[in-house]
Amino acid sequence: MITGSIVALVTPMRADGSVDHDALERLVERTIAAGTSAIVSVGTTGESSTLSVAEHTEVIRRTIDAAAGRVPVIAGTGANNTDEAIHLTRAAKEAGADAALLVTPYYNKPPQEGLYRHFRTVAEAVDIPQILYNVPGRTACDMLPSTVERLAQVPNIVGLKEALGDLDRVRDLVALKLPDFALYSGDDATARASMLEGFHGVISVTANVVPEAMARMCAAAVAGDGETAAAIDADISGLHRALFVEPNPIPVKWALAELGLADRAIRLPLVPLDPVHHEDVRAALRAAGVGADA
Repeated sequence: MITGSIVALVTPMRADGSVDHDALERLVERTIAAGTSAIVSVGTTGESSTLSVAEHTEVIRRTIDAAAGRVPVIAGTGANNTDEAIHLTRAAKEAGADAALLVTPYYNKPPQEGLYRHFRTVAEAVDIPQILYNVPGRTACDMLPSTVERLAQVPNIVGLKEALGDLDRVRDLVALKLPDFALYSGDDATARASMLEGFHGVISVTANVVPEAMARMCAAAVAGDGETAAAIDADISGLHRALFVEPNPIPVKWALAELGLADRAIRLPLVPLDPVHHEDVRAALRAAGVGADA
């Protein structure tokens, strides 16, 4: 089981909108050197919704090549079309991904039985460890703990990224006591509290910017050292807020550009960060010990 800080890696792009594979390799190196436990490639933060299938698969493959077996690579392969999710998951397996992350089908709002059948069908079609991803704020679809409990019985469904950001939901999931089933926070602001409640780690946006601090904070929280985790989290809590002043990954791409790590380019319909938020993000970077005048 993977524990601790897992980075939800951005997909860096050039000014013309093309994927910047050189910058991608540099971000992979930086994150691994900082102690990340794993990398999620082409999740929400990686702009999965605007990459073509060919680009999607290529970014996963390049990430796997750059990681070179040093940390697991989890491929984002979710879709609101079950056949498409199977296709992407199969491609990720062929590329060498260690696991797949599958978001709840967005827009079409399936009922709980539809969610159960969707995920079970993908899992039975592709023999690779699969992590469920619940993010109602993006999908207009909330997967309930009772459905997670059913899906945990499927042998290669091995975990859940829960991004509701609600500690009552965290406690409900921990109370299920699912054996050999990983629970990951998908909400940086409540990640520390979630791990202290019993979650195994976080799939993090903030870890793009301060990977070393996130790795240390998560290691302490998973070990139950609430005092150390709180001290580290206090320095980066401003980033947890600032990186969501506009929809992810708009702020995190802007922050990485401020640090000179990638271009701020992003694909429509998303646009670069509104200047009204620039100083707020800069202030959070300084407070976290990175950026100009840190």
